[in-house]
Order: sequence, then C-alpha cells, then structure tokens
Amino acid sequence: MANKTSLFLVLTAMMLQFTFSYQVTAQEQVSKVVDDVYRYGDPNLGYFSMFIITNDGVIVIDPMNTTHSQGLLKAIQKITKQPIRYLLHSHNHWDHAKGGQIFREQGAKIVAHKEAAQWMQKNPHGDLVMPDEIWSGKRKEIELGDKKIELHYFGINHGLGMTAFLLPKEKVAYIADIVTPKRMPFSIADFNIKELMRTLDELEQLDFTKAVFSHSYAKEAVGGKSDLADTKTFFIDLQQAIFTEFKKGTTFYQMPNTLKLPQYQQWAFYNEWLPINTWNMMFQVEMGSFPWRVESNSIEEKSKQ
Repeated sequence: MANKTSLFLVLTAMMLQFTFSYQVTAQEQVSKVVDDVYRYGDPNLGYFSMFIITNDGVIVIDPMNTTHSQGLLKAIQKITKQPIRYLLHSHNHWDHAKGGQIFREQGAKIVAHKEAAQWMQKNPHGDLVMPDEIWSGKRKEIELGDKKIELHYFGINHGLGMTAFLLPKEKVAYIADIVTPKRMPFSIADFNIKELMRTLDELEQLDFTKAVFSHSYAKEAVGGKSDLADTKTFFIDLQQAIFTEFKKGTTFYQMPNTLKLPQYQQWAFYNEWLPINTWNMMFQVEMGSFPWRVESNSIEEKSKQ
C-alpha cells in the first residue's frame, strides 16, 4: 500500500510540475497554413491546435487544456471577430481533450467520435467537458459558411475515436499523435503498431498537400505526407533493428538499452523514448497486436451458424 501511495504522490508531483512549467514557459505562436487556416501552439511544448475561419464562424480542433485554450481563444480573437461555432476533438486522451469549457462558454458546439465520448464519460476529469454532439462510423462532414471539413475515423491505431481532419478544398489535414515530425513516437501510450501502419497507408490516400500535426518538433510549422512516410520508415527500421540484435544474441531484457538507431538521433526525445518504443515493439512482436477490441459481432454470428 505504501508503495502505491508513493507512486501516486510521484505521479501527482510530475503532473503539477508539467502544469506549472506550461504556465511559466508558454511561448504560444500562430502560424498561417493557408488563407483562413492557422496553427496555434507552443513550440517548446510541441502541442498544436488548428483553427479555421469561415464567413459564419470559427472551427477549432483540439483544446488540449484550459491554459492552452485560453491562449488559443485570445489568438483567434486577435485575427477575427467571428464567433467560435465548433470545437472538434481528435480523440479521447486527456492531454488533448481538456479545456473545452473555454469554447463552450463562447457558444461552440463540442463534437467527438462515439468511442472518444464513451471513454470520456467513464473517465471524468475536472478540466474535461462532455461533447454536445457525438458521431459514429468512419466519416462525418461539417459545413460552416464557405468551408467544409471532413472527419475521418480509421479504427484502431492510438487512443479511442482517433479522428483525422481534412479540408478538401484547401487540401489541408490535421493529424493528432499518430505522426510526430522530428520527434520520437511515445508509442507505449496505447499504440497498436500494426494498425497504426495500416492507418498511415490510408491517411496517405487522402487528398492533402499540407498538414498540421498536434505534436511536432520540425522547424517548419506546416508538414505534409513526407512526415507520414518518415513515421512508417521509423517503425520498419526499429523492427528490423530488433531482429538484427536478436540474431546477435541480445536478450529481450538487454534490448531497450542496447538498440540504437543513429539515423534518428536528431529527433526530439531520442535518448528518452527510443527504449520505450523498443519495449513496445518487442511486446507486440512477441505477444501480438494490442490494444485490441472487436468492432463487430462477426465472431458471435459465426459461432451461431
């Protein structure tokens, strides 16, 4: 019991330290992607939202937390007098989904995929508000003024209800978590690597030329499909390096501290998170893909035949 209490206190202290450091070091920036489409965030923290200005209001994607959302709202109001009409959630994780009350107070309708909303309901947080509109299936479209945005759900990959957003006319996408340019993936946080690779293939089929990523340490504010390719290549290289080390005689437990991928050493958190990615890849090679859930009753139907 004492060990559990100590762990809780340590985690709480880490969370408070992160919150405090955000308030102290925040250096928010606004970057124009194309006309009426902007990226907002703090490059030091690597968290970025996107907002779209239409002739009938503003659409915001990912509130992150109250501090981030307050800065985001101020940034929007410096650019336009249009009201906030929508706040769209990319997925369920608290570090993306908090702070929605700031936009609800502005009259925004909060929208999330069913899987994200179900998780939010069962995992409440003091800085989290439930969505007003819950959608299901693989695709939804929202039209506001002169803009249309497509919401794409690709199934299992990372988190719950993970949604990618596409402005088809502007050919701009917003992608959360599953691609992190110039930064190690934090892949132990419920990434299903097999399904992630499938999702990246399907994302590449969308018609966009520019992308905003929720986490990026690239020098350029705006990325593109090459960042998706870099992510796929990283996981392929990681798996091949693991197999190579096993052939050398490196044991399972030696692997995370032995394996190196020098071609990625300039990526942020290379030293800290490469071992985490190695553990996760080894677990999924050894145990099979996870997390997993049945998305239909096909097995049950077959068993009744």
